[in-house]
Amino acid sequence: MKVLLDTNFIMTCVKQKIDFLDRLEFLGFGIIVPKQVIGELNKVYANKNKRLKDRELAEVSLKVLDANENRFICLDLGKKHVDKLIVKYAKEHPKLIVATLDSELKKKLKNSKMVIRNMKNLEVV
Repeated sequence: MKVLLDTNFIMTCVKQKIDFLDRLEFLGFGIIVPKQVIGELNKVYANKNKRLKDRELAEVSLKVLDANENRFICLDLGKKHVDKLIVKYAKEHPKLIVATLDSELKKKLKNSKMVIRNMKNLEVV
């Protein structure tokens, strides 16, 4: 099974100190992080108008991904808005699980979703 991580899922895991890469690997998931998600993290980190806390979370998220780049597949989904690209990719891969906390994205997805429950637990719904 493969799981695709979106931006807010990664940042929330970092915020709540969840070792998401270890947990996902332990559960047997292959991990996909789109290049567009890394691009969004870079935008948040570089945006001086964002809250300092968000910029710091983005920075730590980028460091975690950079230090563990051999543990996930970095996939280029294309040139459109990242949520649209995730939905398109998920439709093409119906067994894919999408790890997201974005309510709008969850509504658009027919695939299983991975969420964070009780601040620490990763759960497929």
